[in-house]
Amino acid sequence: MELRRDLGGGEGDVLFGTETNLDIARALFELGGVLFGEFDLGPTAGRSPIYINPRVLISEPALLRRIAHLIHHEIQADQARRRPRLASFAAVAGVPMGGLHLATAYALVSDTPLIYVRPDAQEPALEGRIVPGQTVLVIDDLMTGGTSLLRTARILEEAGLTVRDFIVLIDREQGGAERLHAHGYHVMPILRLRTMLTYYFESGMIDSQRYRTAMDYLERTNRRG
Repeated sequence: MELRRDLGGGEGDVLFGTETNLDIARALFELGGVLFGEFDLGPTAGRSPIYINPRVLISEPALLRRIAHLIHHEIQADQARRRPRLASFAAVAGVPMGGLHLATAYALVSDTPLIYVRPDAQEPALEGRIVPGQTVLVIDDLMTGGTSLLRTARILEEAGLTVRDFIVLIDREQGGAERLHAHGYHVMPILRLRTMLTYYFESGMIDSQRYRTAMDYLERTNRRG
């Protein structure tokens, strides 16, 4: 099997230069952010043979900066298209808590205003300069079923802001993109789990048994959804 250096071969793919997104996948693996075994991940992901923890990235500021530059580059490339897929936006927000460090890194790299969504139910739910009517791009580190992304969008919209697009570092490909689309949102992943697994297998980082077990699990959960 030949691994394309892209994000999975679909209309919503984010394409970077050679190796960059797969370098992120490798770095995450080497930091201990990709684990294999048996994990209970709740009703959406169920009992999973693979656990992804992107929060280990906070220990590597240089890698966070690199991811932020990649996101910024892809947004600029998209907005230069005749028909951009991403709406123009005036601010960025991170899904608490995993998306906050990525949104902060992107805000610093791109000089984009940041809105902080509080993870608790206390008022105010948002911190930062809120300008009703502005469009906000929402960033998260990991998407499974899309529940946290939808919750964050609703908080922003209740404050008078507009949400149209999400960027996620890793899509577990378990119905999140489809669910967001059904609610009128567009999601752009940096990496898809199948791409990561194929890269790990073809690079000799995992054996065929772990690869097949994880891929079979994804097929089962997709059919169930």
